[in-house]
Amino acid sequence: VSVAAPNQVRKMLRTALVCAMAATASAFAPSSILPMSATRAAVSRGPVMQLYGEGKLQGITVNAIPKSERPAALDGTLVGDVGFDPLGFSSLIDLRWLREAEIKHGRVCMLAATGLIVQDVYQFPGVTRTFGDAKVTALHDAAVKQGAMQQLLLWLGLLEIFGAVAIIQMLQGSDRQPGDFGFDPLGLAKDPSSLPRRQLTELKNGRLAM
Repeated sequence: VSVAAPNQVRKMLRTALVCAMAATASAFAPSSILPMSATRAAVSRGPVMQLYGEGKLQGITVNAIPKSERPAALDGTLVGDVGFDPLGFSSLIDLRWLREAEIKHGRVCMLAATGLIVQDVYQFPGVTRTFGDAKVTALHDAAVKQGAMQQLLLWLGLLEIFGAVAIIQMLQGSDRQPGDFGFDPLGLAKDPSSLPRRQLTELKNGRLAM
């Protein structure tokens, strides 16, 4: 019995791991329950994804919480809108502000998640000399002692000031979209037909990183 029990535990852990990986992958898989409009039925290439502009045809029919009333502010026009707002924030705060915050935190978390992986493969020159062999959990305190965190606070604070100006203009009625700072060095936003898919990809990966 003492030998069989650990084997059963390992088997259960492997099964749980496989289920978790499948659930994660399903977040990026096309949904079979989303209705197809007549204009999208003819498009057979690639997975069907909820797109901006077509959100009224797809997103409005999706309800993340079954048998619950969809929040009025979540009308399906925003990329990635599946009607999930159990605490009712969309009825209290401007939806553009909420989407701006979601995109910003998602981008920060994607950079952080990438950094956690990359630092085990490559380190910039001088990192070891400055921080030694400190692990991820100890790097924050080491950076505070070295003064690096204070520099980050200064420069990121300046960026936040400029970002706040753009956000205020957006809330006052400009045509700026949440998260759009005009930074596109690779020109990925030049194709209007592929931009909604890229926006949804960024949003989903940002949510996963958070």
